[in-house]
Amino acid sequence: MITMMNTSQQYDKALAKCKDIFSKKTTDYGTAWRILRTSSLTDQIFIKANRIRTIQENGLSKVDEGIEPEFIGIINYCIMAIIQLELGNDDRMELGTKETVNYYEKFSQEAKSLMEDKNHDYGEAWRDMRISSLTDLILMKILRVKQIEDNKGKTLISEGIDANYYDMINYALFALIKISEIENS
Repeated sequence: MITMMNTSQQYDKALAKCKDIFSKKTTDYGTAWRILRTSSLTDQIFIKANRIRTIQENGLSKVDEGIEPEFIGIINYCIMAIIQLELGNDDRMELGTKETVNYYEKFSQEAKSLMEDKNHDYGEAWRDMRISSLTDLILMKILRVKQIEDNKGKTLISEGIDANYYDMINYALFALIKISEIENS
C-alpha cells in the first residue's frame, strides 16, 4: 500500500509539471491547437515518441533537449486530443484558459483513476519495465490509434481512441517517474 501511495504522489508531481507547461503555453498561444484534427494530434504524438526511440537507440540527441520534454509533450498532446474528442462538433477555435485548464484537470484525473485501477490489478508491473519498453508501448498505441482513425473510428472488439490516449498518458507519466527516480538516485 505504501508503494501505491508513493506512486500516486510521484504521478501527481510529474503531472503537475506537465500541467504547468500546458497552462503557460495556453496563456502564450491560446488554443491554436484546436485547428488540428485528432489525427494530426496523433501524428504529433508519434513524432515525439519516435524521437524518444531514436535518442534511446542512438544514445545521443543533436538538439539540446533530452527525452523528458518529449514525454511531457506526449502527455499534453494526448490531453489535447481527448479534449478535441470531447468537444466533438464544437467549432470554437479559442477556448478560455480557465475552461481549457478545467478540461486538462478533468481528463488528467480520469487518466490517474485508470492508472490506479490498472496498477491495482497489475501490481505495479511498470516499475520493473525499462523506459524503452514504455516508449515502445506508446508507439504501439499510436499505431493502434492511427488504424482506428483510418477505419473512421469503427472497431469490432477493441477499445476506442480515447482509451489509447489515456494509456499513452499513463505510460509517459510512468517514464517521467522512472526518469525522476534515476536522476534522484
